Amino acid sequence: MERKHMSAFSMYQTLPTQLPSSPKKRSLQTASKRRKRGNDVASVNSNNIATQSKKKKMKAKNHAAEVGIQEVAEPECVKAGEEALNVLLAELAQMNNSKERASTLFQWLISPIPTKAFFRETWEKKPVLVQRKNPNYYKGIFSTEEFDRILRQEDVQYGVNLDVTSYTDGKRETHNPPGRALPYTVWDFYENGCSLRMLNPQAFSSTVWNVLSILQEHFGSMAGANVYLTPPDTQGFAPHYDDIEAFVIQLEGKKHWRVYNPRSDDEVLPVLSSPNFNQAEIGKPILEVVLEAGDLLYFPRGFIHQGDCLPDVHSLHITISSYQKNSWGDLLLKMVPTALEIAMEEDVEFRQGLPLDYLSYMGVQNSDKDDPRRAKFFSKIDNLMNKLSNFVAVDAAVDLKAREFLHDCLPPKLTADEAAGSVHGAPARWEEGRVRNAGAYITSQTRVALLRAGCARLCSDGDAVHLYYTTDNSRVYHKEEPKSFEIKPEYTDAVEFLIHSYPEFVSVGSFPCDSLQEKMSLAKLLFKEGVIRMESFQ
Repeated sequence: MERKHMSAFSMYQTLPTQLPSSPKKRSLQTASKRRKRGNDVASVNSNNIATQSKKKKMKAKNHAAEVGIQEVAEPECVKAGEEALNVLLAELAQMNNSKERASTLFQWLISPIPTKAFFRETWEKKPVLVQRKNPNYYKGIFSTEEFDRILRQEDVQYGVNLDVTSYTDGKRETHNPPGRALPYTVWDFYENGCSLRMLNPQAFSSTVWNVLSILQEHFGSMAGANVYLTPPDTQGFAPHYDDIEAFVIQLEGKKHWRVYNPRSDDEVLPVLSSPNFNQAEIGKPILEVVLEAGDLLYFPRGFIHQGDCLPDVHSLHITISSYQKNSWGDLLLKMVPTALEIAMEEDVEFRQGLPLDYLSYMGVQNSDKDDPRRAKFFSKIDNLMNKLSNFVAVDAAVDLKAREFLHDCLPPKLTADEAAGSVHGAPARWEEGRVRNAGAYITSQTRVALLRAGCARLCSDGDAVHLYYTTDNSRVYHKEEPKSFEIKPEYTDAVEFLIHSYPEFVSVGSFPCDSLQEKMSLAKLLFKEGVIRMESFQ
């Protein structure tokens, strides 16, 4: 069938080289013939759920209201006045406070929903849909041209950076060959009906990196992203739910989405992502919509979802995610083992031996026994659990979570001012056969500040105190080991002073250290590691 829609891949197809068939071509071509959908999907338009009668549209809206879905239309005044993303990022770069920067960017992301209302009424509770009728709202985050450039210029590996997938006749398949993903093969997969998922676009795109490195401070949890490129009239993934909070941002084309409630209370805010479901397992959708460029769809972890392309247009969207393994339970997993260690050291009751005969009346095989010793055993457990709360080191457990977060974090993409005042902007250089301007530029009058609000954290490691930081992290998740260095006891008050002073600049001479030498040594150490910046080089 002749394709009416000219995708962004036309630039690749104009190359003189004739692409050969991919290893999956024959089966995928056969699958393509079977990939015809019913009228309910094929007839979806951009204004609402589908091209229906007014009565059906009203019924769908009423159902959405009944289950608590929020649908928001962007006000006309906002649509008309939005500026390009690069202008927004330039404005954010002028903000001295990275927390304010993160808050402003997140508000732009979910506009016109107020941030406080979103976290009070929607976050972790229900989906929300923003339809803008403004295809340029998110323009500049990522594009198919950027996708193509990355394939040509970067070392993209199948299974590591890129997945090739298909979903046909209820079966989800991955078609990753080994090795590097080159345009020659990747676009052949795409032309034969496969979806392309870039797993870590922030490793290749400076804009995605910038957006995520800002947003992670707003969430206090790693912000990640996947990019999904789907050919017309195809679906790349089976219905499933994820273990992250998902913000689906439509960048190009259109995509038909169906969202379903969690199937049971056990699947509300799940710890792990689900396996693939078939249609019979998930019931009816609570939301069915076509996203157009500029639209946003948010749904909490545990909400089942699936997306497919319309017959005449491709889809490019990016999913920004956060809050993976960031629950109260995850914190308690850190807290309880440590509390038990402390309790066993300090309270002899936790070290007393179990009853000699407890195996004869406890355990599953004895669970139906009417034995008074069982009640006594449970009472003892209750007593110990109550006492355990006296040994909980909450701050220490939070620091364990914080260390994980800092390891997960992207390094900050520095603004011009941040780079100029940090070690990256130091004027040391080789010139005329000698090194010039080497060494530190710090005096007691030098004014310094933390590079970013969330870039460093003091944590206790037993008898030692370490400063964990993100400035040397890799853009590839966990490619590097956690970054930290030990802080001498006489420096800890000064480091806390710097952290709590952010975003204000303070003089090195105002550090709460005992001597000027200690103040200077600490400032030079933090500057060398890229944790602080100067107000200006002297």
